[in-house]
Amino acid sequence: MRVLPHRARGRARGLAAVLAAAAVAVLGLTAPAAHAQQAPNAQPLAQRSYVALGDSYSAASGVLPLDPAASLLCIRSSANYPHVLAARAGLALHDVTCGAAQTKDFAGAQYPGLVAPQLDALSTSTDLVTMTIGGNDNNTFIDAILACGSAGIATLGLGHPCQSLYGSTFTDQVDSGTFQALKGALAAVRAKAPDAQVAILGYPWIVPSAAVPGCFAQLPIASGDIPYLRDLQTHLNSAVQRAAAATGATYVDMAAASNGHDACQPIGTRWIEPVLFGTNFVPVHPNALGESKMADRAAAVLGLD
Repeated sequence: MRVLPHRARGRARGLAAVLAAAAVAVLGLTAPAAHAQQAPNAQPLAQRSYVALGDSYSAASGVLPLDPAASLLCIRSSANYPHVLAARAGLALHDVTCGAAQTKDFAGAQYPGLVAPQLDALSTSTDLVTMTIGGNDNNTFIDAILACGSAGIATLGLGHPCQSLYGSTFTDQVDSGTFQALKGALAAVRAKAPDAQVAILGYPWIVPSAAVPGCFAQLPIASGDIPYLRDLQTHLNSAVQRAAAATGATYVDMAAASNGHDACQPIGTRWIEPVLFGTNFVPVHPNALGESKMADRAAAVLGLD
């Protein structure tokens, strides 16, 4: 990754300190499936075994109350979409979501001795698996937000400095690395839970399609870099969708549902909190409303309404 000019680093030092807090938990069109999707288990919903995997968007890192069953390292909320979905559909939930998780943390311990590999929660008796994952691979979200936030401060929100500095760096990483990692992770889930219905959610929009007046104070991204970050997220969600299609998983598309609910919107409308002056203690993550809406969308796609 290229280094910002010295003067830009100086101006952005304060912002970077705030943004760095997100690194603790941050991360981040339906094609025919290559394998037939397994039908939901026919037994009553109340008896179905549901395992929730994934990163901070699954864990609702930054939303209170914290889940007392989780390691504090995961910053998992008991108001995350798996809990909402399980309560609605009467599912027996085993939640192993963890903030900052990458696809490699499915098969390997994210925090050895403290947080086990997420795949350990699966078995041949698992009926349903959901996840949001991929945004932390290559540090996609945190690197992009840090880089574009710092560049935006340096230009006082004008132009597209982040795009000029980094070009296709982030999207290239998603296309070349994250897609393959997602396919491997989903295949591993299928191997551990062969009879389960497996669903992977796309990431709800973080930024709008174009700059919104007044948003720079809360989300210090230059106006010309808003479409740049939107395109990065489009690439990430496309990689998630293609990996789902390649492994017979269900893709839960959040794009249409979350449009107009990005971090630039007011409280009560936005599903994602901004960098500054937000309601979550972890910025650039879904709030409780956003998690509830992710549960709504997953329930609709999976037939759990």
